Amino acid sequence: MTEWELRTARSVYVVAESEAGLELRHWGDPARRREPPVARRSPFESPADAAPLELTAAGTRHAQVSELLVQGPDGVDGALLGLVPGSVAAEGDGTALRALLRAADAGLEVELHVRTSAAHDVVERWAVLRSVRTTGDLQLTRAFGAAWNVPVGPGARVAQLVGAWSREFTPVETDLAAGQLVIGSRQGITSHLHSPVVALTPRDGGGGEAYGVALAWSGSWRMLIDAVPFREVVRVSGGPDDETGVVTLAPGQEFETPHLLGAWSPDGMAGLARTWRAYQRGVLARGTGVEHRPVVYNSWYATRFDVRVEHQLALADVAAGVGAEVFVVDDGWFTGRTSDRAGLGDWYADREKFPDGLAPLAKGVLERGMRFGLWVEPEAVNPDSDLYRAHPGWVYRAGERPLTTMRNQYVLDLGRPEVEEWAAGTLRRLLTEHPITYLKWDMNRAVSDGGRPGDPRGRAWSVQHTRAYHRLMALLREEFPHVTVEACAGGGGRVDNAVLALSDVVWPSDETGPRDRLAIQHGFLSAYPPSVMSSWVTDEPDRLDTAPVSAEFRFVVAMAGVLGIGADPLAWDAAARTRARELVALYREVREVVHTGVVTRHGDPRDAVYAVQYTGPDRVVLLVWARPGAGPVRVPLAGLDPAARYRVPGRIPSEVLDGGELSEAGVPVPFTLAADCDVVVLDRVR
Repeated sequence: MTEWELRTARSVYVVAESEAGLELRHWGDPARRREPPVARRSPFESPADAAPLELTAAGTRHAQVSELLVQGPDGVDGALLGLVPGSVAAEGDGTALRALLRAADAGLEVELHVRTSAAHDVVERWAVLRSVRTTGDLQLTRAFGAAWNVPVGPGARVAQLVGAWSREFTPVETDLAAGQLVIGSRQGITSHLHSPVVALTPRDGGGGEAYGVALAWSGSWRMLIDAVPFREVVRVSGGPDDETGVVTLAPGQEFETPHLLGAWSPDGMAGLARTWRAYQRGVLARGTGVEHRPVVYNSWYATRFDVRVEHQLALADVAAGVGAEVFVVDDGWFTGRTSDRAGLGDWYADREKFPDGLAPLAKGVLERGMRFGLWVEPEAVNPDSDLYRAHPGWVYRAGERPLTTMRNQYVLDLGRPEVEEWAAGTLRRLLTEHPITYLKWDMNRAVSDGGRPGDPRGRAWSVQHTRAYHRLMALLREEFPHVTVEACAGGGGRVDNAVLALSDVVWPSDETGPRDRLAIQHGFLSAYPPSVMSSWVTDEPDRLDTAPVSAEFRFVVAMAGVLGIGADPLAWDAAARTRARELVALYREVREVVHTGVVTRHGDPRDAVYAVQYTGPDRVVLLVWARPGAGPVRVPLAGLDPAARYRVPGRIPSEVLDGGELSEAGVPVPFTLAADCDVVVLDRVR
């Protein structure tokens, strides 16, 4: 049996050809290679049902889950896939693999792709599905791009991030002894309900290994974790939602599936989180410098829809004074926008609010030493707007069914070329006519009644919409590289690895109450890096955890990622403004380590003391939060060189501690910043 071995930084991914197709042979530690055991097969299963295939179809498999569900024009469902002899080929100096499967009965060709790198431990996989028919359409009612055969069984402990609006990224674990766990979105966006990433470990907790699978997709999606009883491999697959969408291929057409990412770590869940963050910072991000992670002031909480030039400039005065680097005008600046009931779609400065356009405000912001930014929502439209009155057919609708409004708005059908062209033109005009260098792209509702009556390919609306969204985000990156793009969807409704590759920062949640936000950020950091985690200081109260906090506590929560300010600074007295300026300056001192260092979370935000550690080559930054009455605190640090020595500057200037002591006894937290939080900075002296 011929094998192909693809290396990552610390692992190896081995596949082999067999009669049933392309099979996984090993994934993990190169020194501990163990091939998947041959599954016992009963007369109720075919060989393909038992084999750890990289991708297969119903019609090839008969009893177990398949990644492709194919319907042909002749009424015959399924596809008998076989590996084309001689088609498996290594590419890219042994870091990529391409294989070809063909189902002559269905007229389907499947091109499998695997890609690795010696720079990280993430394996990337996808498929190109191609109709080789001469007549008739193929209907792909499921078009997943890969299956991951995770060697943790029987069964698995499955970790997920779940949520709702204002409660995103809540960690939960499921003991999946057998059966299927299905997560996903039907909303046309990634959604607040589930993040498209799972982690699998053995149910008995043994071995210390952890595997992760993430779907890089920003529309409706589905992930399926299948634990077949008594099998030692748990199968994970995913792709576009297979309940609300169908991909149609005419003869000669092809479809590239969303990419799936797989990660392995020998260091458990904490190591897996480090693996994801290293990949996202080193591969997906265009950089981790401050140029696209500035300290933002956003005017939303201070003004809502009451946007006036003189008021915005008064806010800008204080924002500049406390150290903000960019001033973003949020919702309310465009034509007819006095509430959320009107104006969406009419992306011109409101002449009643801005009689001379945006130029005076932009000029004033720039003169105060800050960059100028705007909020936009290009995918949505109000019924009360000039755009909708001119193009009522541009929104999603289901035949004669009454249109559904959410947040008093409809969703534009980006799958229509003319709508995508309009959105591209609107973005180009805004960014060309105004000195905008920061753009916050929002999406404040789910897609309802997705589809396009009369279009035979309208049931692929979510795929088409998502691809158009990705193209528009790529347009911003390519044509306006100086513009920082923040991705948002009513908070964390559109956070995934595809978005991270096209934006600079993401907005994890509309919840800015400090203790609730700290819990959201704790979950976020288990799968995503702090360098993309936009976090604001506001005056908003907590909804769930209402224990009182200091103003410093709010700032230290925001320092855990990309700090911004969304409060009304005109309501602050002189002492509060001075303190804010000091805290922003402290953040700017530690920002590089926070964004690029190795992240370790200590405890849980519900604990009496919770901390997040950021470890760089020469500096360690420890952010600490405490509940009332926590008492003296020492936090044991992780990942330090035992022989290295560290000094705590400013607070305990005479004390030098070695890495071994800091790891075992911990670093003392003096709580000099405030009684409920502190920032401890340790500089390496040798």
